[in-house]
Amino acid sequence: LSSAHRIQEFKETLSEENINLKTLRELCFNGIPFEGGIRALCWKILLNYVPFDQTIWESFLKKQREVYSQFLKEMIIQPGIAKANLGLSREDVTLEDHPLNPNPDSRWNNYFKDNEILLQIDKDVRRLYPDMAFFQRPTEYPCQLILDPQNDYETLRRRVEQTTLKAQTVNRNRSGVTNVSSPGKALYLYPSNEYEVLPNGSEAHWEVVERILFIYAKLNPGIAYVQGMNEIVGPIYYTFATDPNSQWKEHAEADTFFCFTNLMSENRDNFLKSLDDSQCGITYKMESVYSMLKDKDLDLYLKLEEQNIKPQYFTFRWLTLLLSQEFLLPDVIRIWDTLFSDQDRFHFLILVCCAMLILIRDKLLAGDFTVNMRLLQDYPISDVHTILIKAKDLQDNS
Repeated sequence: LSSAHRIQEFKETLSEENINLKTLRELCFNGIPFEGGIRALCWKILLNYVPFDQTIWESFLKKQREVYSQFLKEMIIQPGIAKANLGLSREDVTLEDHPLNPNPDSRWNNYFKDNEILLQIDKDVRRLYPDMAFFQRPTEYPCQLILDPQNDYETLRRRVEQTTLKAQTVNRNRSGVTNVSSPGKALYLYPSNEYEVLPNGSEAHWEVVERILFIYAKLNPGIAYVQGMNEIVGPIYYTFATDPNSQWKEHAEADTFFCFTNLMSENRDNFLKSLDDSQCGITYKMESVYSMLKDKDLDLYLKLEEQNIKPQYFTFRWLTLLLSQEFLLPDVIRIWDTLFSDQDRFHFLILVCCAMLILIRDKLLAGDFTVNMRLLQDYPISDVHTILIKAKDLQDNS
């Protein structure tokens, strides 16, 4: 089909008052056009965010975006105000509650705990897709609630700076001498692959991603933040923040937050260590890749077994991060078009992993342990189209 014809098909499906999910899924399975904001809209529907009934979109979206603003106020702005007031009234340093209070319910205790999470997120988002300039560029829609110069409360940005200052940067050299580098410099010592902060009044896309992850962590204390979530939120935010349709693009932050939350509700078991060995945990999924391989290509399965190459050596990253680390961002997005459109998306992901192994079977059968581990850690095929066709082929023949 010509791309103009495909775009037309998408437009027709998306213009129905009540969107037919089955038709939409079939269309999206073969890749979604970027033009006209079609991909961003389809993802919002496929990730169960935007309802099928188009007549309620406007009111629904307005409500969701207000909810997100409320989260910002409660989780970033109010704690920030409380902290800014310290110098004036110190009303939150009382006999009952003060920074050294060991009580786990203490507001201060929560503040410090949140700072640990925030620093971990900060470190990870400053390295998001370093080969692309996008995440370092300023967003056209910085968060006005937070960046208003009249505000004298503590933003996440200031929190990171102050926490970094307090911790200073303590380096131990080999002889065990502790070297405290001067706190003033600590901020500018980010390694060259980490992003710097933009001047006041503007914020980079990576800072928006940081805020989304921080709010997710606050609302989901059972899982909070685990390294790797930054790699899952990145492609969603990128897709929404480059939407050619500006009415949608303006709300990329809130929309990303809700879509990421929905995707994580399906994927969070992979991040929870406590579930590793249960049916829904990651160990079970990693073993499913091998049991499927055994069924589809016994020789290759036996070869990997014989070399003692365990599925957790490479499929842990493939499955948990939905292949976001194995391919370039445009290719990851193309894989996700198909994953999101499949009703049983995580089963399809297992098929994709299996297809990736079968497509390099000749190399794997010829290689030794070291060569094969290198192939699996740095997957050699970059054409995701071939991989998806093979996965579909495995699905049709099962």
